Amino acid sequence: MGPGSSGAPGVDGRDTDGHDAVVLAGGAARRLGGADKPGVHVGGRALLDRVLAACSGAAVTVVVAEPRPTARPVEWAREDPPGAGPLAALDAGLRHTAAAYVVVLSADLPFLDGGTVERLLTALQEAGTEGVLLTDSGGRDQPLVAAYRSAALRRELAALRAEHGELTGLPLRRLTGALELTRITDPVASFDCDTWDDIAAARARIREHGHVLDEWITAVKDELGIDLDVDTGTLLDLARDAAHGVARPAAPLTTFLVGYAAAQAKGGPEAVAEAARKATALALRWAAEAEADDGTAPPPMAPSGTSTETGTGSGTSTSANSGPGTAAPEARPDAG
Repeated sequence: MGPGSSGAPGVDGRDTDGHDAVVLAGGAARRLGGADKPGVHVGGRALLDRVLAACSGAAVTVVVAEPRPTARPVEWAREDPPGAGPLAALDAGLRHTAAAYVVVLSADLPFLDGGTVERLLTALQEAGTEGVLLTDSGGRDQPLVAAYRSAALRRELAALRAEHGELTGLPLRRLTGALELTRITDPVASFDCDTWDDIAAARARIREHGHVLDEWITAVKDELGIDLDVDTGTLLDLARDAAHGVARPAAPLTTFLVGYAAAQAKGGPEAVAEAARKATALALRWAAEAEADDGTAPPPMAPSGTSTETGTGSGTSTSANSGPGTAAPEARPDAG
């Protein structure tokens, strides 16, 4: 059974064969002038919320910090004493987990996504090592963008505590240096925001043409509490057809109605796709009628055994319903 899958419950009823997540969010952010780094917004979302979205597949997500409002439900933990450092924070978070695998993340990773988390977990299972972490563009280890075997973390934390009496102030490398690790280079997902220049660079990147639409859709879904993946290409095609064949304001209104219809049907992506298909076919029929009225396209052929009339352009009720409705899907079979 893979690290990301569900397994048998442990003694406290939790999944012990899947994975949990521990997010460290209690640093002092000295290079940000003491600002509340987890709450800094990139792409309209707090950095912490972006990380929580990336690890949403965890059975339990623990954030080690003072509690605050978050877009997703989490459990809260705090190192003792507060500010005792990353090892003490990790130890505090692990005490709330029970799964065999744990994803350990910092709260300042603007480009981390669920695919990267799954990649770490899959590599951890396939490599058979005690942990898998990302390295940045300079080859430096990023131990807070990683997946570990929980038993290995607990073993080494206990050894460090026995050696030093406490974990306060100990660097993370004292832990990771004792583990057998696999490394994956990913300069984008491992990018963290330590300075205001880093924040500015992250904000600039998500507004680039190749990223802005996906970032916006993700932000909207997160803001509205929607966990639904749909074919955005289909919706964009629908918006284009509605704008071109009806009127520009028809595009946003039509896509809104498609979403509302899918929600009324209590469906998922399939319901959205079906509603979009129907609306696209309607938009194409509408456009075909308009072109016929303008003389820019031949009038639609009437079915055998019926007659058409000229003058109004819309013809008889049979031509309005069956003519454009049959012609349009032939031009756009993917929408009909």
